Amino acid sequence: MKLKNILIAAMMMLVLPFQSCSLEEDTQGLSTPDDFFRKYSECQSVVNSCYIPIKSIYTYTFMIATECVTDVLSISSGTLDARLDISPAIPRHGATVWQNGYLGVQRCNFAIAGIERAYEQEILSIEEYNQLICEAKTLRGFYYWLLTSFFGDVPFYFDDVTDNAVLNRIAMLPRMDACATRTTVIEDMLPAAAATTQTRTSENPGQRVGAALAYHLIAKMAMWNAAYDKVQKPEYWWGVAKDALHKVEDIYGDLAQYDFTENALWRNHNTLESIMEVQHIYVLGGLSYTSNVSCICMPHPRTTGTYIFDGVEIPEIGDQPTVWTAMRPNVFFSQGLQGRKAKDIRRNVNMAWDYTGTDGVTREFKSINSKPWPGPKFWCPNQQASNDGNNYKIFRYSDAVLMLAECYCETGDYETAVKYLDKTRVRAGLQPYTFRTVPRLQEEIRNERARELFGDMQRKFDLVRWGIWYEATTSYSDYKYLQLGNDDSMIKPCHRFYPIPDIQVTYSKGNLDNKEYNAYGL
Repeated sequence: MKLKNILIAAMMMLVLPFQSCSLEEDTQGLSTPDDFFRKYSECQSVVNSCYIPIKSIYTYTFMIATECVTDVLSISSGTLDARLDISPAIPRHGATVWQNGYLGVQRCNFAIAGIERAYEQEILSIEEYNQLICEAKTLRGFYYWLLTSFFGDVPFYFDDVTDNAVLNRIAMLPRMDACATRTTVIEDMLPAAAATTQTRTSENPGQRVGAALAYHLIAKMAMWNAAYDKVQKPEYWWGVAKDALHKVEDIYGDLAQYDFTENALWRNHNTLESIMEVQHIYVLGGLSYTSNVSCICMPHPRTTGTYIFDGVEIPEIGDQPTVWTAMRPNVFFSQGLQGRKAKDIRRNVNMAWDYTGTDGVTREFKSINSKPWPGPKFWCPNQQASNDGNNYKIFRYSDAVLMLAECYCETGDYETAVKYLDKTRVRAGLQPYTFRTVPRLQEEIRNERARELFGDMQRKFDLVRWGIWYEATTSYSDYKYLQLGNDDSMIKPCHRFYPIPDIQVTYSKGNLDNKEYNAYGL
């Protein structure tokens, strides 16, 4: 019990509101950990703590790790994740994702066990129980989706750490097959999602996650399994994904009702199309819940003390932001997939070739050459220093729509696949797609995901799931460290996943491993 008290006491020191108001917990009456789940507000406080590790993961370095080592974006940053200078001994952002991913799992396991006990003791109503258990299980599912997408096979456990025996057993866990992990998580989330209210995330009190995110994650994990599961047939997993995505469709309706620009801009918090956003808010002189992604998304250099960026005045950003080396779209994207003259309304949201001032005059940036800057989608108005108060839109409904297009394509219903593909294309002002061959349709769905979800911190996951990350990145990246045939190149096929940090392998007494990295001498 002493160990339990220490663990929970440490957790309680970090139980802060995930956003300033809507997830602020009632801390009145909190006492010892042994009787912590005495009422609904106390149960909700523990669930609040499950959100907190997400903010430590989703930083500018995560943007680099998931978007800037792909076919669509690159960055010549001093942050060495950008050139894949990564190994088990030097895991870079992998150490942060590992630590906070499993901190999230631990907190979710603790919350779920406590919520179930509270319900058994009739402390919670059935409605309160369904809402809380779905929220906690969905967050746990999110962490396992993230861990398996980032590292591949990882240790898996649902146990609440109640004593030394449990702690020691968990510490010795080896990698578990990622498909088996995802299968277990899917089976865990499905009944929880079905039992709670079927609403858009923005309609939930405080924008708490629920059924919509649960079904979205179920579909994402099922699509990973369709590519990697050697036990169950792919058709089964495509079916699981379709069923889950149609649940999301039932909740969100027709994509055409959601304006792209309004819903894509990260400055617009908790918009109707959002399925999950990383919640941030910054109040000058008050509490800060921010990150720093926008620092690598602005034109630069900035003239000190002004709002002149790369020779152009951008008053909306302000004159106080910290500007770092910016990520840039690769030529493959900015001149091919979404060129400057394309009839795609998303191009001026995703990228900035120029800027139209309040005087109505459009001025071109000085340093764009053949590649633009990241666009206003990522800019944070009136940013103070590196305090990016935008909400990062991790999942939007358009993601689910394009996943449905892929599911129908992979199961041979090409007419329906095109129907869902056209939902994002037409909204963006493009002509409906004309089906010719299956390979071309597959390629167009993949390209459309790049256009629609540009910078949404999941491009690398898509490329790895499709089995083309190494080929696509080495073929289309503009960064010398990621190009084949360049003497400075550091990219290797094993970099499709991050390595498990060596220190974790040591803690596991060798039960964990990095065999794929070891094969390349890393």
